[in-house]
Amino acid sequence: MTLLLDILDWTFVFVLGLPVLYLFVFAAASTRARKDTYPPARRQRRFVTLIPAYKSDAVIVHAAQSALQQDYPQELHEVVVIADRLQPATLAQLRRMPIRVLEVSFENSSKAKALNFAVGEIGPDGAEAVAILDADNLAGREFIARMNDALDSGIQAVQAHRTAKNRDTDTAILDAASEEINNSIFRRGHVALGFSSALIGSGMAFDYKWFRDNIARCTTSGEDKELEALLLRQGIYIDYLDDVRVLDEKVQGEGAYYNQRRRWIAAQFYALSSAVRQLPGAILSGNTDYCDKLLQWCLPPRILLLGLVPLWAVVMTVCAPMGSIKWWVAVLLLLLAMAMALPDEQADARLGHALRRMPVLFLLTLANLFRLRGTKDKFIHTEHTGAGSEAPGNNTGNRP
Repeated sequence: MTLLLDILDWTFVFVLGLPVLYLFVFAAASTRARKDTYPPARRQRRFVTLIPAYKSDAVIVHAAQSALQQDYPQELHEVVVIADRLQPATLAQLRRMPIRVLEVSFENSSKAKALNFAVGEIGPDGAEAVAILDADNLAGREFIARMNDALDSGIQAVQAHRTAKNRDTDTAILDAASEEINNSIFRRGHVALGFSSALIGSGMAFDYKWFRDNIARCTTSGEDKELEALLLRQGIYIDYLDDVRVLDEKVQGEGAYYNQRRRWIAAQFYALSSAVRQLPGAILSGNTDYCDKLLQWCLPPRILLLGLVPLWAVVMTVCAPMGSIKWWVAVLLLLLAMAMALPDEQADARLGHALRRMPVLFLLTLANLFRLRGTKDKFIHTEHTGAGSEAPGNNTGNRP
């Protein structure tokens, strides 16, 4: 019995304990203020903003309007909506706007297919830079200008700060908190220590030539993970602009949460299984960004850590009190990591009230681990309700 307990305990050290340490290190790094900024661009690039819209009638018009309201020359910025199964009334509204509407109907829809189709329509010389927004995103007026500043300084891939536009249900509040923790650990914390930021699927911009040459290699439902792997494999740094906000609708019900997390977990699993073959080469070439990304994709979902680490600490306290000490330290480090990573404005009474739903979300996430089969090429759609409709305020950051 003692031998079995020891084996389980040390297995959990690797499966649960090391991920806690990883989160703590980058959460602590995220508290460091960034001092370097990009100077205003010397040249304004020709931008195209791509907005894939699958059954997004409730939100796509607002997203297109916010994309048009940029502090950037209109003749240098084109908005393209890739309309997949939108209602005729929605299409009519979009076509009255000064944007390009590309109507598509794929047998098996996916964001990667929509982006590939758009790039084919735009052509090789149709733009110099590309921004990606989701159909429920609202971008601040400075979004394109700030992306251009970074690209003008030689950066080829930039991620903006995607944040919640609604906190109207317990699930949405927890989802919003989770996204901000991700921003702190996997974006701000990573950049602070010299690593690349993680991509999040929208609110991001790329050099158009690179994007055009590489998006065709993205074939699964986790195109953002595929783009990350391609960038890091090629030694291209991904920067993160914390003060450039893009609002994103948070899931409001447990059913939507379950479907969204199933898609995310599956995307991470398939990205890891595909990218791990390049690990020996990355180690030999000293590609620390790529190695870190694979390590990051090995991490269990954070909500499982929040449930399993305290649970195992209790088990060890009962079965082997001395062996439990390291687990209570792990619980403390995990809670400190969450506290450092969560913005003060979200640590309110509403979050405290919403925490009562965490056991349900824990069980839903656990169930998702056993339902990954068949999700690689399956498009799992997250429905949008249109909650929240105001774009983030103008934050010019380092711009004059």
